[in-house]
Amino acid sequence: MSKVITHWINGSPADGGSRTQEIFNPATGEVSGTVTMATAADVDAAVAAAVAAWPQWRDASLVKRSQVLFRFRELMYAHRDELAALISAEHGKVHSDALGEVARGLEVVEFACGIPHLLKGGFSEGVSTRVDSYSIRQPLGVVAGITPFNFPAMVPMWMFPIAIACGNAFILKPSEKDPSASLLMARLWQEAGLPDGVFGVVQGDKVAVDRLLEHPDVKAVSFVGSTPIARYVYETGTAHGKRVQALGGAKNHMLVLPDADLDLVADSAVSAGFGSAGERCMAISVVLAVDPIGDDLVKKIVERVDKLVIGPGDDPRSEMGPLVTGPHRDKVASYLDLGVSEGATLVVDGRRTQVLGGAAAAETPGFWLGPTVLDHVPAGSRVHTEEIFGPVLSIVRVSSYEDGLRLINGLEFGNGTAVFTNDGGAARRFQNEVEVGMVGINVPIPVPMAFYSFGGWKASLFGDTHVHGTEGVHFYTRGKVVTSRWLDPSHGGVNLGFPTNK
Repeated sequence: MSKVITHWINGSPADGGSRTQEIFNPATGEVSGTVTMATAADVDAAVAAAVAAWPQWRDASLVKRSQVLFRFRELMYAHRDELAALISAEHGKVHSDALGEVARGLEVVEFACGIPHLLKGGFSEGVSTRVDSYSIRQPLGVVAGITPFNFPAMVPMWMFPIAIACGNAFILKPSEKDPSASLLMARLWQEAGLPDGVFGVVQGDKVAVDRLLEHPDVKAVSFVGSTPIARYVYETGTAHGKRVQALGGAKNHMLVLPDADLDLVADSAVSAGFGSAGERCMAISVVLAVDPIGDDLVKKIVERVDKLVIGPGDDPRSEMGPLVTGPHRDKVASYLDLGVSEGATLVVDGRRTQVLGGAAAAETPGFWLGPTVLDHVPAGSRVHTEEIFGPVLSIVRVSSYEDGLRLINGLEFGNGTAVFTNDGGAARRFQNEVEVGMVGINVPIPVPMAFYSFGGWKASLFGDTHVHGTEGVHFYTRGKVVTSRWLDPSHGGVNLGFPTNK
């Protein structure tokens, strides 16, 4: 019997609306279950439970909150294999990649365990005669997170550990494509001692999203997804008076200078381009090869791609799994013929890649597309500039550092980038001149550690704050300044004059 994924409201599963959507096993293309799609009333029920539970959690001591966070961290670690298996079964990524996702998410949980230190304010004694001032940060109330299919555990963990540690109640709207991880995390929160209602889950689509964006009791919304939807979430949420951080799409470029170690570059480009089947906003999708290294670099990349093992996520031999859905696979695959029509050379065709236990990717049941390499991609072409979100690596030849920098800065996106060089001066110049939010120097995927903040520039971010780190703490709290005076018994009585600092 196939599984049925429901909501999690006030500490228990809740069936909700009558609409459902199928969940697929990407490796086989078979239906593995259904997910219940929330109505506006379901969202209202989750918000009402959060509103009722919030005062108790807001008033819990910082030590109490950190103790719950520590227990949640230990439970997540103990169940990491179970969680990774759920991710592999619904997303398609290989088990080791799913374990890595859980580990990176747990880094944010560990950061949030330090909430007693993170919420320390400032104090100034004697700002005026017998007057002191101090600053404090307080939670917002009920907040929500809307997260994508590509990291069903890690991206929610960018948000809810900090939001909950800061004293908020949190409602998660995960992707309907791989929703099971959300319910396991909800059960572990309950087991860790989090009061019922403080963490809720509503499954669904635009109906649930719109109600969260409009609901007057939801004070802030975090989002990760494509740029068009990020813009919609930001504009709709802010129009309803909410704080919004909406992270959008990306087209990350790796600039390779002639003095770079080409073996390191090839290893990095293949790892960053094809990990998670390229379904990540920090994937390297374009390599800018500065003359004259292009031919040598492409040769090294192809050698490595030819050795990659493509197969089901639960097969330990697999290095890359399928894409998440059939329509998404078809959209990504359409860029191969588009690239050739635009003048690129199809060096490696992922449709012909052999799948473990099957035939070529295009002929194997499931949502398969192997690693693909397009060389001599024309600068400014659609394959060069559009977010493909799949295992397609484009090689663009450029004549100089300046030429490569101009292409990066000319993009609408500004999420992540990397430069590969052995020249410290060139690297320092690049980090200063590039108009991108996260920069790697000989590091292909510069995802910050949890105590820094994640987020891009330009059309890759709508809002003023990035996720996790110090900016995450500030997003889920608001500042308050208190000025106090406690009179001593020798005060001089009534004085109607204007106060001075004597």
